[in-house]
Amino acid sequence: MDNPSLIEMRNISKTFGSKARDNKMGTDITTANATKELAAGNDFSTTDLLSWAFSRFHPRLALACSFQAEGSVLIDLIHQLRGADFRVFTLDTGRLNQETYDCMEAIRARYGIEIQVFFPDSTQVEEMVRQHGMNLFYDSIEQRKLCCGIRKVEPLKRALSGLNAWMTGLRREQAVTRAEAGKVELDKEHGGLVKINPLVDWSYDEVWDYIRKNNVPYNRLHDQSYPSIGCAPCTRAVKSGESLRAGRWWWENPGTKECGLHMRGQGEGI
Repeated sequence: MDNPSLIEMRNISKTFGSKARDNKMGTDITTANATKELAAGNDFSTTDLLSWAFSRFHPRLALACSFQAEGSVLIDLIHQLRGADFRVFTLDTGRLNQETYDCMEAIRARYGIEIQVFFPDSTQVEEMVRQHGMNLFYDSIEQRKLCCGIRKVEPLKRALSGLNAWMTGLRREQAVTRAEAGKVELDKEHGGLVKINPLVDWSYDEVWDYIRKNNVPYNRLHDQSYPSIGCAPCTRAVKSGESLRAGRWWWENPGTKECGLHMRGQGEGI
């Protein structure tokens, strides 16, 4: 386990201290104990990790969902634990596929949950398109990252405001940029929030076995050879033998294929 820096220790103390105040627990949670507790989370099973996350961070905890297969699995698992009493948010970039909206509505109807939708700042989008064109992301990595920054990263910062922890559908198997992700991390990019990845050690087959066994709603683009789904112009179907994320920003090197939401080195293993 890496030793946290002074700033990270303060963030841990702040996160756990605010939880104690919110629930009027009246307990003194030390930074050392909090760090040990976070580290222990990496040994939990998926369901135990979810139970721990809600007991420790609710109501300042939310699931980020892009309505891919992993998000569907997590929503079903959490619903089994808590019914509709959990927060889900998504980022609508303005360039999503219709199938993603259809999945969102199917999830909403099936589980009776509210889904918070965060949109990019319209002024920033208009200025970006005015300067660089509608399809700027094909021109260079820098312009693709500019688009992702405006359409995804900035809305995510607003979505995470006021939270102590957030959950994602990251899996190590998805990409080389995610191979070292932990079940519990400190998200340096977002002020030291606790980042929880309950499916990080699941395989592609385990995700789909769960969906089929439990008849979970899922994004129908998955049936069209889209194992990974993002914005419509930046996602294509994969060919036989290609990696799971080969259809994302397919014109780029695999080592650059992140939009800024889950950057390598952003989360510090605990």
